[in-house]
Amino acid sequence: MARITVIGSASMDLVVTSAKRPGAGETVLGESFKTVPGGKGANQAVAAARLGAEVSMIGCVGDDAFGQEILNNYRANHVVTDHVEPVTGMASGTAHIILAEGDNSIVVVKAANDYVTPDYVDRAIDVIKASDMVLLQQEIPEETVVHVSRLCAEHQIPFMLNPAPARVVPQSVIDLASYITPNEHEAAIMFGDQPLDEVLRRYPNKLIVTEGKRGVRYYDGTQEIVVPGYQVEVVDTTGAGDTFNGAFAVALAEGRGFATA
Repeated sequence: MARITVIGSASMDLVVTSAKRPGAGETVLGESFKTVPGGKGANQAVAAARLGAEVSMIGCVGDDAFGQEILNNYRANHVVTDHVEPVTGMASGTAHIILAEGDNSIVVVKAANDYVTPDYVDRAIDVIKASDMVLLQQEIPEETVVHVSRLCAEHQIPFMLNPAPARVVPQSVIDLASYITPNEHEAAIMFGDQPLDEVLRRYPNKLIVTEGKRGVRYYDGTQEIVVPGYQVEVVDTTGAGDTFNGAFAVALAEGRGFATA
């Protein structure tokens, strides 16, 4: 069984569905509202667990009702929560999501996720060292991402960085990462105005750019490859990239090979 450790965020998603996305100063009528456990780290952990991996989560929630719901969701999906701690007096992270016009817009409030510090991660070192793959995202402090990249390199544990939300990523983290999975927008922020084909060639079988319904793009050392996405009826795009990351990590940890994964 693949052993996956996810170091990252958890939140409660507050999801509004509307036919139209409001502009500045505009009010529109919504069609529905729901709350569902989410957060990039939590989404990836649940996806990996549903695919049969042994998944441990390292993260923080608030000591509020949302935090308890997030913990219940982990346990219902067989994610190990030994290293998910409620932060006293702190709210859980939230994601405020508008589903409109066939896509989503998201505002994230990190709250308790800011307590996923290097020292906090170090308390779970034994779990990390036993992992086949570590997954990271950027809804936790940047210093923690840098620390985990060095930790994984020191112990020769492969790690996958999903650089979302988009921000400039230190070159040291890019160099140490085993796999990097930005979408097109995130890749543009990471690598500036450099042509994507040149960047892909620089990181063969390492940089995987997700392109929504078009699939994923990477360079295999000889040529640029596009793996097309499955054509489905779109219900909700929230968490699609996270699901990809969780599934990709499980397939790699199971030894299926890069192209198959």
